[in-house]
Amino acid sequence: MGLKAGIIGLPNVGKSTLFKAITKQNVLTENYPFATIEPNVGVVALPDKRLDILAEITQPEKKINATVEFIDIAGLVKGAAQGEGLGNRFLANIREVDVICEVVRCFSKSQVTHVSGNVDPLRDISIINTELALADLEIVENRINKVRKNPAKEAQLEYTLLKKIKEELEKDVPLRRQKLTFEEREQLKSFNFLTAKDMIYICNVDEDNLKQCNEMIEKVLAYGKKQAIEVVVLSAELEAEVSELDDEELVAEMLQEYDMEESGLDKLIKKVYDLLGLKTFFTIKSEEVKAWTFQRGMNAWQCAGIIHSDFQKGFIKVEIISYQDFVFYGGEKAAQEAGKKRLEGKNYLMQDGDICHFRFNV
Repeated sequence: MGLKAGIIGLPNVGKSTLFKAITKQNVLTENYPFATIEPNVGVVALPDKRLDILAEITQPEKKINATVEFIDIAGLVKGAAQGEGLGNRFLANIREVDVICEVVRCFSKSQVTHVSGNVDPLRDISIINTELALADLEIVENRINKVRKNPAKEAQLEYTLLKKIKEELEKDVPLRRQKLTFEEREQLKSFNFLTAKDMIYICNVDEDNLKQCNEMIEKVLAYGKKQAIEVVVLSAELEAEVSELDDEELVAEMLQEYDMEESGLDKLIKKVYDLLGLKTFFTIKSEEVKAWTFQRGMNAWQCAGIIHSDFQKGFIKVEIISYQDFVFYGGEKAAQEAGKKRLEGKNYLMQDGDICHFRFNV
């Protein structure tokens, strides 16, 4: 299943530098057809040590990670909802993503000018939040005008719901934080509202501030906590430097210099994955070990369809070995002999780390 994360931000916040790091980490095209879709799209591998360990045990010809697609969306300016800058084109691009990653400038380099004259991360966040809310309000108001005089019961229920979310949007409450029932959120899905999307704030800092937070970072962290929004602190410049290195030992040394166990980009990818409630199951063949993304709560029949529609259409059973058992016993044969392989039916709820072999007949 495809996962798209949109990178947004005001001009000169480091968005392009971060995206440069992302595109340098593009996965191999032979493993992922159409990996380079457009110049502004980068497909990157989800870091997963479990996949590496499974590959060590099984020695396949190749290993294939789950992926996240990052889309570099043109810089936002104040007034975008009224057509300023790229206006509607910018907003339309955001509607296509699953999660919004907002790059917030938290560094003060005088040689890098700020569009507003000075660096103020909370002001920048407010500008973008306002533009997203205004874009949603425009859709809500247009829809209200269409359904308000329709006497049909469904139209009046929709009118009541739209009025409710309009009032909250006007109070600066994004849809993701509004108190709505599951049924109401399902009803609103087709509108693809911007403020309903999950967000992550990316504090782009100087390399010196990777070890110690500055005042600007502290403000964003506090604001993110208040709004229940995840915050990732990274240096886009450092990430770009790391992405240029092919030697894993050199990468490890550079990260260690900044007391980092993993790159900021790896942290970001994992945050995006977790934020959307995504999990991973594995398939193992002699030629490849592969990670597959599924939504938490999906059953075996639904996950079969992620691999191929024929797997779902002709589903019989799925053979399951947990990742822990597979590693503990050193492979499929020993795990099976220990009674750790089991057969499950269509309604089995897939678990993170399940190693699967689907039985099907079409």
